[in-house]
Formats: sequence, structure tokens, C-alpha cells
Amino acid sequence: MPTIAVDKAELFKALGKEFTTDEFDELCFEFGIELDEDTSNTKRPVVDGVEEPPQLKIEIPANRYDMLCFEGIAMNLNVFIGNTTLPNFRLSAPSNGELQTVTVKEETSKIRPYFSCAILRNIKFTQARYDSFIALQDKLHQNLARQRTLVAIGTHDLDTIQGPFTYEALPPEEIEFSPLNQTKKMNGRQMMDFYEACQTPARSMSRLVVQWKDKHLSKYLPIIRDSPVYPVIYDSNRTVLSMPPIINGNHSKITLDTKNVFIDITATDKTKIEIVNHILVAMFSQYCEEPFTIEPAKIISPHNNESREEPDLSPRETQAEMSYINSVCGLDLSADQICKLLTRMCYKASPSKSEPDIIDVHIPITRADVLHQADIMEDVAIAYGFNNLPRHFPSKSAAIAAPLAINKLADIVRLEAAMAGWSEVLPLILCSHDENFAWLNRADDGATAVRLQNPKTAEYQIVRTSLLPGLLKTIRENKKHSVPIKVFEASDVAFKDTSLERKSRNERHFAAAWYGKTSGFEVVHGLLDRVMLMLNFLNRDEAVAGTNKMKADNPQYWIEEADDPTYFAGHAASVHISLDGTSHVVGSFGVLHPTVLKNFELPFPVSTLELNLEAFL
Repeated sequence: MPTIAVDKAELFKALGKEFTTDEFDELCFEFGIELDEDTSNTKRPVVDGVEEPPQLKIEIPANRYDMLCFEGIAMNLNVFIGNTTLPNFRLSAPSNGELQTVTVKEETSKIRPYFSCAILRNIKFTQARYDSFIALQDKLHQNLARQRTLVAIGTHDLDTIQGPFTYEALPPEEIEFSPLNQTKKMNGRQMMDFYEACQTPARSMSRLVVQWKDKHLSKYLPIIRDSPVYPVIYDSNRTVLSMPPIINGNHSKITLDTKNVFIDITATDKTKIEIVNHILVAMFSQYCEEPFTIEPAKIISPHNNESREEPDLSPRETQAEMSYINSVCGLDLSADQICKLLTRMCYKASPSKSEPDIIDVHIPITRADVLHQADIMEDVAIAYGFNNLPRHFPSKSAAIAAPLAINKLADIVRLEAAMAGWSEVLPLILCSHDENFAWLNRADDGATAVRLQNPKTAEYQIVRTSLLPGLLKTIRENKKHSVPIKVFEASDVAFKDTSLERKSRNERHFAAAWYGKTSGFEVVHGLLDRVMLMLNFLNRDEAVAGTNKMKADNPQYWIEEADDPTYFAGHAASVHISLDGTSHVVGSFGVLHPTVLKNFELPFPVSTLELNLEAFL
């Protein structure tokens, strides 16, 4: 969770009360945040001979983007303790009635297709407000915007530029301006080289100062560096405002004296661009001459035949069931009581006029974290007080606790494999794309594996669709031990499934791998027979030969030769079962192909078995 440091005295002044550390800690706990540290009694940094004032370091839930700054924390806590209600954020046209316009060119769809903006008129900055404004942008860049890959924010002194504006995408050699805090003009390509050089050691003191200020920009360069066009925003005089997501122009930089702020936001994600816009204007419009007013701008996209005004401050409308809220919280609140509690959590709510069990809820622009009525129920519980919720045993119990059928089945298979002398392992559910596909000689059709959108390392890129990579990596890391090595796992894999709300589904699989100086095909075949026997499946071939004494009406299984590139040609089989008169392929086994062994750095043959346990239910 992000930790936000705020000035203790200023926050208590904003809340209208002096709290002791314990009192404020309790308030944070009740609201669902956590006081991490009060620096009042600790040694604090000294800047220009002045000791830093006492700070409160507060841990904020990662999804509460509206509390990533002093203004958001103060606003939410003031509403929670009843000092005020949620401000009425509203749009206000300029005095001349003519909105600023931004024309989005078609070429931007090649790199960062979405654009949004807003204007804060007659804003009054102090050093603390200015620092908070810049810090919020940085936190949104790192958190919601995923290191600027999804969203990039630019802020400009509107009095230094002239509308109408254009958002374009041009070859880097055609973009030329002085970047922020620089006086020399550079084109897009030169700028990339300049900021990339900031990573290398400086040879002079002046160069060291430049590096210290701009070194952080180097990590954003790969976002657009290899693109044939770079995004750029111009005013009517062809003055560059910014080249997102890298840097703003020096011409329009904001200062403490800035009165009118133009905010530009570019993105690759349509939802997140609106969230960022809402959070910025909601937090800092309170410092405008007319508090909580935002001036909209008109965005024109000729290639989409679209024209709209941004930002849209309309609250999202949804509904919540009163019976659901009461049943989960163990309460018996009326509709009016629930609405009153929701007011403390920054909602506007009222009983539905059409259905007695429904609450009509208006979700403000600050609450992007609210996605489901479960979130509304949680906020009712917070406002009521978790410590005030009734404590009792459930009055109704559906049944005595029992394992899920799939868990019980997995335990049976796990026990049988262990008693047969195999060792259970528990690899990670994440793996690299190559381990799951290319290293197993499998092709990715793009509709199978669940990908991580922003993986931190190449080792954890997707959710595995097979248990084999984990087993083979386990053997690779333990190949110094004596052979044979016999390992198994019974766990989940995941697949894309667009028919479900969450767009993915889990499957419980069982897999085993035998590693030794011989192929071991007969060993995994024997394990398969043992597992199927314990699951009460009759071997069809034995039934035909009359060698199996099991009842003839038992479900049957059999194997057929398979053509699977993961396995050595002619040494692979698919496993079939017959249930309710229908046959199903439930798995495969065989001797791994030599290229698979080479990919996983295994010198001896490996035979594997993998079954989909879900098919047996």
C-alpha cells in the first residue's frame, strides 16, 4: 500500500480538531486506513537550517486514488467525521463563453489514442499546495498509470500558451522544443539520446546537476522510443506543450505564480484516463477562486466524427440491495439509515421509489474504486463501525462443513501418488511465456493463456496453462540428486474464458514427471493405471480381455496414440474416459521430445503425465 506523508499541524487544522496520536490512529482504523508513523518525537531532516515539521505517514489502500494526497485525505476524513458533505464538483464555462478546443489527429491512434483535459481557473498556489499537486501526479504515474505506460499527465501555465490546441503524432525528427528545465532546443530523437545519456556518469558538475534532475526520465524512454511517430501537443502558435509520456515543454511550465492551469492527459486506456482527470480536478479545484469549479474543454476528433466536452463530472448511478447489505453486515437497518451511512463515505444515496428493497446510489467522481454493490456494502459497514457490528453465530447453517468435490478428488489422487513413491512439489502458478509454450513445442493462439499486463520480470509473464513447466523446472534445479527423480503436483492452471464475468477460469490438474537414465514410459503408465483404478475406472482393454474383475458397468478409460509435439514421436498417448455414454479426452502422457529436454537443461529422458481432474466430476 502507498504511504502518504502529510503535515500533521496542517491536517489537524483542516479537520478542525487537535488529535492525540492514539485518537488519530483510531480514526484512521475506523475509516480503513492506517497511521504508520507520527514523526513528532523523532529526529527530522533539516532543510536550509529549518527542521521539517512533524509528519503523519498514513498507509492508503492501493485502490483509493482519491487519497494519494493531503487534499484527498483531509476531504474524506472531514466527510467521515461529519464536518462537511462531499463538495459539489461542477463545470463552469469561461467568462466569454468560448471553450478551449483540442483537435486530436488520426495519427495519434498509432501510439497513444486517448486524450482528455481540464482547466483550473484562478487557482492560488502556495509552496505546500504546489508540492502536493506535483506529488499527486507522480503517484498517479507510478500507481494507476503503471509507470506512464497507460496514462501520462502534463500541466501547463495557460497564460503562456494560446489555444486552440492540437494533439498530433509526428516523426521524432519533426518535433523540436526545449524540454522542461532546459534552454536548448532538441528534436525528439535528440531528446531520447539526451535523457538516455543521463544514466551514464557525468564528467562535470553542471552535467551532474542535469543528471540528478532528469535521471528518472530514462525509465520512460522505452515506452515510445522505437515508435515511428511520437505524440506531441501544440498550441495555435505551434509551441510545444509536451511530448507525452516523456516530458513537458519548458515554455509552459507551471510555477507558484501560475493562475490558470491547463491539464493534458494522454493514454492507452480509456477508463484510466478519466479516473486520472477526475482525481486531479477534484483534489485541486478547491483552491480555485470559486472552489470546486472546473472549466471544461472541447475535444474534437474528426477521424472518429466525435466531439465532446471534458471532464464529465456526472456521478455514476447504480443500485444496491438493502437486504444484501443487512444480511452481510448482520444488521437490520432501514433504507434511510443506510443512505445516511453512505453519506459519510462520500456517496449520495436515496431509497428507490419503485422497489422497496433497492437503494439508488450516486457514486462521485472521486470513488473510482466502487465497482460492485459489495463495495457499497463494505462502506456501509465502515460507516457503521466494524467494531459495532453484532457478533453472533449464524442463525442458519446450510450444512456441516465438507470439502469441495474437486478438492476431495485432488486429495485422493495426491494420496495415491504419494503412496506409490512419488514426491509432491508446489511450484509457482506464474511462469514465463516461453516456458509455457515454446519450450514445450506448443504454439500460443492468443486465446488460451491469461497474461499479466505489466510483469515485473520475464520469469512471471503468464498464468500457467499446464503443470509441466513447474515440474520440469523443479527437476532442473534438483538434477544434482540421484536418479530417478519422481515428482507430482495436483493444483490449478488457468485459461481465458470470455463467457465468464472475470474472463478466466481455473482448472484443477494432476501431473507427474519421471526423470532417469531410461525413458520411464512404463512408470508413468503404471501411475496412470493406479490413479484410474482408485477412481473406480475400468480399463477398457482389460475388460474386453476379461482380465479385470471390476463390474462391467464401471466407467471405462483407454489410451490412444497421440501426435503431440511436446512428446517424442510415437511415444505419446492421450487418455480417454467414458462417462454417461460420452467419451472425453482428459489428459496425455509420454516421453518428452529432446528439444523440450534441451530447453529445460535436462540431460536424461523424462516421461510425464497430465490429467484434467475437473473432467472426472
